[in-house]
Amino acid sequence: MLIEFNRFAPEKDIDLVLGRLNDEGVLAFRTRSNMNPVIVSTLKVDGLKKLNIEGVASVQRVVEVSTPFKLASRAFKKTDTVVKVDNLEIGGDKIHVMAGPCAVESREQLLKTAHTVKACGATFLRGGAFKPRTSPYSFQGLNEDGLKFLAEARTLTGLKIVTEVMDTRSVQLVAKYADVLQIGARNMQNFDLLKEVGRVSKPVLLKRGANATIEEFLAAAEYVLAGGNEDVILCERGVRGVNEFTRYTLDIAAVPVLKKLTHLPVVVDPSHATGHWNYVEPMAMASLAAGADGLIIEVHPEPEKALCDGAQSLTPKNFTVLMLRLAGLQNSVCRDLAVPDMHLQQLDIS
Repeated sequence: MLIEFNRFAPEKDIDLVLGRLNDEGVLAFRTRSNMNPVIVSTLKVDGLKKLNIEGVASVQRVVEVSTPFKLASRAFKKTDTVVKVDNLEIGGDKIHVMAGPCAVESREQLLKTAHTVKACGATFLRGGAFKPRTSPYSFQGLNEDGLKFLAEARTLTGLKIVTEVMDTRSVQLVAKYADVLQIGARNMQNFDLLKEVGRVSKPVLLKRGANATIEEFLAAAEYVLAGGNEDVILCERGVRGVNEFTRYTLDIAAVPVLKKLTHLPVVVDPSHATGHWNYVEPMAMASLAAGADGLIIEVHPEPEKALCDGAQSLTPKNFTVLMLRLAGLQNSVCRDLAVPDMHLQQLDIS
């Protein structure tokens, strides 16, 4: 049950409803949606009459939602959420491409990549300053130095920054530098971390875990929404399957399914899903055809020398070709790339 108040609801009305629910012994807590106070409760619809909740003057509506992802559901919000990152809108009329290296390896490597992806039309620079790795002996990232390089790249290029936060202790540090906080697939069900980013005023890009169902994915997003952070972007990045030729199986069908179930914007990461650079282009195009609001693509100036995931990273030339081909899809998907076609045509792909 979701109880939504009007924007100017007096505190006494909200406290009154919370008190009635608590007296009944049902779970109830306060959050917000579109600046309106909202109470999320386990109360069933047949309990409404007894408690006379709809009789409280500032209660705007009561919505019965049967799924675990209540605030994320279309039953609660039928219109699409548009996540604003300064002047950019994810989930709006334009398709945004987030591009950059898997890991920030050096200032030179990052700035070179940033200028490349900016020239090709990317609007976000992705890059990990903190890297969760399977082996403790693999490169773990440059930490705050990496964040500083990302911030410098933003100053020089105007690109917005999306980078991963790995634990509750570093949320405020990453939020100091980043425009979008990424929750990686391994942390999709790190509930303490989800609660913590739910308290910050920065958009969150949440990646689907490799073994997660769509319902589990949306329940993870619910943790962030329930914390009061409405700016959640979902990212499909592949699930474990039986295919030995790609890193994961990219669940393209998840895009239209999520679009039906939730109002949150959806982006796709074909780089991590496939694990091979030569499959990134067809999967990126398929993702846009399926209705994705954006893409997150790994690009490295010298993939063969990358300290992390070089096999799935596009070279600058391959990224340029990809962006030109994505531009050709704009009419078919009835969406525009954030960069004008004319700008793309000026790029040198020789």
